[in-house]
Amino acid sequence: MEQDDPLKTINYSGIFFSCFSDYSEKCIHATPEHVLLYLYSGEQIIEDRNTKITIAAGECAFIRRNHRLMMHKNSKGDELYKGISLTFNRNLLRDFYNKLNKSDLPQEIHFSEENVFKIDPRADITSLFQSLTPYFDENTRPTEGVVHLKLQEGIYALLNQSEIFFPILFDFTEPWKIDIMEFMNENYMDELTMEQIASYTGRSLATFKRDFQKISDLSPQKWLIRKRLEAAYFKLKNEGRKVQDVYVEVGFKNPSHFSTAFKKQYGFSPKEI
Repeated sequence: MEQDDPLKTINYSGIFFSCFSDYSEKCIHATPEHVLLYLYSGEQIIEDRNTKITIAAGECAFIRRNHRLMMHKNSKGDELYKGISLTFNRNLLRDFYNKLNKSDLPQEIHFSEENVFKIDPRADITSLFQSLTPYFDENTRPTEGVVHLKLQEGIYALLNQSEIFFPILFDFTEPWKIDIMEFMNENYMDELTMEQIASYTGRSLATFKRDFQKISDLSPQKWLIRKRLEAAYFKLKNEGRKVQDVYVEVGFKNPSHFSTAFKKQYGFSPKEI
């Protein structure tokens, strides 16, 4: 595939192709859907709490939904990072489960609490992802029917890999609600949408906003800005940090927005500290 842009991601109804020409791309993985990732070239390092999982070219990994991970997508030598991922939404999984013969389901399976699973590069996994490359190499969108079949093929490949994926894929319970303020205080510097924050605290967006009103007079957006500014003030005043380093670190996208918000809250610009 020709690569003109420093970053290229193509999405075909839940099947994603990513190619990076920069040496390394760091991002936060945060999605409410299960993901099956295959790496064609380069290297991917997944940080899950205190654990690092390295995915090399030709290897595959399953990433559980509703977990936030740090991703490092690296080129290796002259080889760019190139990967394809399949996302499995609940409607697809529920439809798949409803068509299974329930008498054939395995019994008494150990329920794993792992978030990331390296998948053995078996023939079914390899052939699945190799069959997807022509669509991205030729910029040809597959039909919805083909996409659906490929996602189903991915589910079968996981179930053939290990029985441990049965209770993971077919768990349709809603996530438990977790403490909003605890989550916000731990993750206020991250670039998350309100929809993502709601999802990771086990709520719909409407329920999240309603619950947030019970614990704060501010809206969630205003609370985040105030929290980020308080963190920036501490770093500037007590740690002697530079403005150009601090504003990005606490979650602002540009210095102008940061300076305006800072002056509005404290009455003077961050450079005056």
